[in-house]
Amino acid sequence: MLTTNFVDGSPNWLDVGTPDIEGAIAFYGDVFGWRFLSAGPDAGGYGFFQVDGKTVAGGMQITAEQGPPSWNVYFRTADAEATAKAAEQAKGTVLMPPMDVMGEGHMAMLADEAGVTFGVWQPGRTKGLGMAGDPGSLCWVELVTPDIMAAAAFYNSVFGWNTSAVSFPGGIYTCINPAGTEEEGMFGGLMPLADDPVEAKTGAYWLPYIEVPDTDAVVARTQELGGTVRMPATDLEGVGRMAKLADPYGARFAVIKSAPQQS
Repeated sequence: MLTTNFVDGSPNWLDVGTPDIEGAIAFYGDVFGWRFLSAGPDAGGYGFFQVDGKTVAGGMQITAEQGPPSWNVYFRTADAEATAKAAEQAKGTVLMPPMDVMGEGHMAMLADEAGVTFGVWQPGRTKGLGMAGDPGSLCWVELVTPDIMAAAAFYNSVFGWNTSAVSFPGGIYTCINPAGTEEEGMFGGLMPLADDPVEAKTGAYWLPYIEVPDTDAVVARTQELGGTVRMPATDLEGVGRMAKLADPYGARFAVIKSAPQQS
């Protein structure tokens, strides 16, 4: 499962682009108890959502020209330039070439063969999120994609990911983990777009999951605050109770109260 012991190819950063950063701060503060800390006057309005002083996500205000409101998932790389080149060679796209971020690290924004946007983060002073896998923080990521095999091949070329098929009530789920890790390194999965009628019209994307102590309470509060319930709270045996949501501005995310790990 996801922890802050980040290795190459694992998710190590998460941020939201929103047309109303103050509104997003209020929403996520209420739903998750997050507090927002500005990254400073030179950061263009970027800041950090935190729990107990530990960063769990970033956020900034964007314009319509910069794209729709969305959560962005970043993956660790030791060399952002090499990863960007690997993405191009695998028929992906470099949306924003690697750049230094005030000495904190190097980032790039890329898109896979299906056009799904994702980021890469090459650590500098900032290694990644300060918390992961705990309540209020990122615990899983999921790629909703039109072609599982093509996606697996693309990300294997770029990051060296391994995939494995896991049976669950209702079907098979494709899990992903970084090269050189076993089951304990799993951090996400690949889901066919055709199996998600909610997304059939909106296209493929990366979906972050936030661990929560009470899925139903988060769903109820999201509705009260003007967000959208895209999939109601649902129990998955051996996995947990999850729901797919969107904030009042349309940025999509999921929440889960994970089932206790079997010893």
